[in-house]
Amino acid sequence: MNNKQRILQQGPLMPGLEARLAEAYDLHRLDTQADPETFLAEHGDGFVGLVTSAAVGADAALIDALPALKVISSFGVGLDKLDLDAAARRGIAVGNTPEVLNDCVADLAIALMLDVARRTAAADRFVRRGEWLEHRFPLGRRVSGAKLGIVGLGRIGRTIARRAGGFEMDIRYHSRRPVADVPWQHEPSLLALAGWADYLIVITAGGAGTHHLIDAEVLDALGPDGFIVNVSRGSVIDEAALVKALVDKRIAGAGLDVFDREPHVPGELMHLDNVVLLPHIASATRETRQAMADLTFDNLQAFFRDGQVLTFAG
Repeated sequence: MNNKQRILQQGPLMPGLEARLAEAYDLHRLDTQADPETFLAEHGDGFVGLVTSAAVGADAALIDALPALKVISSFGVGLDKLDLDAAARRGIAVGNTPEVLNDCVADLAIALMLDVARRTAAADRFVRRGEWLEHRFPLGRRVSGAKLGIVGLGRIGRTIARRAGGFEMDIRYHSRRPVADVPWQHEPSLLALAGWADYLIVITAGGAGTHHLIDAEVLDALGPDGFIVNVSRGSVIDEAALVKALVDKRIAGAGLDVFDREPHVPGELMHLDNVVLLPHIASATRETRQAMADLTFDNLQAFFRDGQVLTFAG
């Protein structure tokens, strides 16, 4: 008789994590079922745990199809695809993986800012095309001592600000309310922050509350000398407005790790040298992904041992 806790997996995870889960639990994968709805109707009442990822999440319909569900462990920090209200109504514990990815996401945000300002990726293409033999590469923009606006000053936003301090940048931030015990100036108006900044880094949470927070008006306030970097969620920026602003050169450039319909990227961006395009890799280092996998597993272990997850997100 199998006495292991029955866990449902929604979406692919790191192979090492999947192996650990399969060894510790009675693990079943939903997304590879020929008919997931029939599978849930026949077996959904047997699962006490759900493991998923920030990219896949768990909506209310899935949660409702698991009447015995007690815990959700999500690989990632984003919560916009997890229906926390549906989980809370049932008293389901929800764990995610904050903190362990702060450094790598902050590192990449700074890398994108440097790249789009100094045009390193564009310069690499310039050399590879043999154009250096014919003419000089255009001038870039200075980062050290420039004005940096940060949209969202959570764990990662604060880490970005500390990194930027090493470049002696003048730093301000926008959030719904001031953050206590930080040295940087709070700017209540997002438009005012965009109008002030040379660089605007977006690291606020995704979801309905921040959908298209960065719109055409904010981009116009940033202006033709301003750069934007997005390492949050693609939904936070009005992508159509961003594409138009870049094509029309109403902003100087953009560094983008996330997109509204990823992995689909607007075709208009593909040929612009003032845009750096990355495939959502902010946390994608071996060290950070391993730490995320460990915490995803440990959240389940802690719940079944102690009745609560280590990093409660609900």
